[in-house]
Amino acid sequence: MTTANPETINQPQLNNQRVTWAAVALALLAAAAYMLINASVLAVGDVPHEEGSTTMAYIAAGCYLLGGLLILLRRRWLWISGAVMNALVLLFFFQMYQARPVVIFSPGGLATKIAQVLLEVCLIYLIIADWRQTRR
Repeated sequence: MTTANPETINQPQLNNQRVTWAAVALALLAAAAYMLINASVLAVGDVPHEEGSTTMAYIAAGCYLLGGLLILLRRRWLWISGAVMNALVLLFFFQMYQARPVVIFSPGGLATKIAQVLLEVCLIYLIIADWRQTRR
């Protein structure tokens, strides 16, 4: 009789924990990037930084901060909601600026969108891994 290696028994749980913390870090990174955009540290192409336009950046930063913390609750419905909302943010951004690559490839555009795309991948992984675990 062979003995199971204790490291391999919990490998899926360890992977899920790592991806969960990566997702939280990416959400917080997106929130920080929006705050840096608001503080005019990260430029966003030719989009003027006007008074009153900072409200959207604060809302986005707050949503990613709250969403990142909600990931830690490990509820599939929260991950699904977050993945849908994040996908909508990405879709709307690319719809609005598809003809303006100077905005998409700006430091602010790249910082937020890279974090958001990787966050989407993490959330999809967590959703699928949780679904597969409950089916077993």
